[in-house]
Amino acid sequence: MTLMPAEWAPHDATWMAFPTPNATVGEDGSPTLDAARRAWSAVARVIAESEPVHLLVSPADRDAAEELLGGVVKILEADLDDAWLRDSGPTFVRSGPELRAGGELRAVSWRFNGWGAQPWATWEHDARVASRVAGLVGAPLDRSPLTQEGGGFHVDGDGTVLLTDTVQLDPARNPGWTRADVEAEIHARLGTSTAIWLPRGLTADYGEFGTRGHVDIVAAFTRPGTVVVHTQADPGHPDHEVTAEVTEILRTAVDARGRRLEVLELPAPTVAEVGGRLVDYSYVNHYVANRVVALCAFDDPHDAVAADVLARAYPDRRVVLVDARDIFRFGGGVHCITQQQPAVRPSSGEVRWT
Repeated sequence: MTLMPAEWAPHDATWMAFPTPNATVGEDGSPTLDAARRAWSAVARVIAESEPVHLLVSPADRDAAEELLGGVVKILEADLDDAWLRDSGPTFVRSGPELRAGGELRAVSWRFNGWGAQPWATWEHDARVASRVAGLVGAPLDRSPLTQEGGGFHVDGDGTVLLTDTVQLDPARNPGWTRADVEAEIHARLGTSTAIWLPRGLTADYGEFGTRGHVDIVAAFTRPGTVVVHTQADPGHPDHEVTAEVTEILRTAVDARGRRLEVLELPAPTVAEVGGRLVDYSYVNHYVANRVVALCAFDDPHDAVAADVLARAYPDRRVVLVDARDIFRFGGGVHCITQQQPAVRPSSGEVRWT
């Protein structure tokens, strides 16, 4: 038996990757690459207050990473194409008879093909990142034939998983797969039994550098039976109808334990465009560490509203607002650049820094 614990379950560590020169963040020495590195580093510093952060760094970027984060995180080298570790890294699960008490740490490696073979993406190195991380922690690696990314699903740790049609059923990811095929594979890997399907993601996520519908900017569990959902109140915004449909689906959904979901609305930031381009800024894309919640901030009037909603959703944690505008500028958010390693008993052991 296997189980992917909920994100709010105890962690042994958080994994991240350091931005390396590429088509999205810019070439070496560019202002955009520097901005990305500083934005990623700000998130790492917040999480490091709560738990160990393990940072993958391309060999050529080690000095830059040491300058920004030396002494704050554990740095180890790995060849990288990009820095969205939620997507390219492994999904950690527990295995064994005592799943909720601990068990053995295992790593699931989904097939990764650059978010559906996007024309700007490269993934020669990133397709091997899950294997690299599993080797570092000594976790057995289970390879899945399903092409998807960690931002494309969200679990409650109690048997329920959120999915979107436009990711898991994307012909550029999984040609010929049906909902039943996807559910069978995901349930086997994550220990879930009930899938709640959403039709699509936010509108801007279908732009040039989008993921084509990742769920982690649309909806996320905050505890079993409760989900937060991105809410666009402006009827003139293209996400108004999208989020209304998603909210209705979630309000009528039943989870793996037979509960009707409680839906908490997170208002969309008031900023809808930057430089004339639609953005998918979202407070749903937060990360839950052991003692803090790293919440995307946008210098927006709704930052405080979102912080209050999540403070009530996670009363045992401190909510920390982290400027995510530069992260979204390059294609994602706080959740997209982080990946939790759940705690197991006995301990997962020391990472081998080789």
